[in-house]
Amino acid sequence: MNTQSTVSRGHELLPAELCRKLPPLYSQEALGPKAIAYAKFFTPDSGWTWYATEFDGKDIFFGLVDGQEMELGYFSLSEMAAARGPMGLLIERDLYWQPKPLIEIAPEYFRKEDSR
Repeated sequence: MNTQSTVSRGHELLPAELCRKLPPLYSQEALGPKAIAYAKFFTPDSGWTWYATEFDGKDIFFGLVDGQEMELGYFSLSEMAAARGPMGLLIERDLYWQPKPLIEIAPEYFRKEDSR
C-alpha cells in the first residue's frame, strides 16, 4: 500500500507490512483498554497523536486519538496523508513504535472512563 507524500515524508505512512499486522475493525473491541495499538501517527508541529488498533484494510482506522481531547474513535488514512499541521508539516508515523496496550499509553484516560 503506497500512500501520498512518501518522498516529502521520508517514509510510507502505512507500509504493506504494517497494514497486514493491523487487525480488522471490531476484532479487538472486547479487549477494551487491553486492545493493542499497532501504529502511532503524529503531527510534528502540534500535539496531535493517533494510535491505531484496527484497520478496515482500505482507509479507516479505529484507535485512540490524542488531540484537543483524548478519545477512542475512527480516523482516515487518506485524510491523514493529505493533512498538514499548523506549520505545514505532514503527519508522520513513529518508525520506532512498538505495539502496546492502550492502557499503557493512556492509563489516566481509562481510569476516567471507568469512573463514569
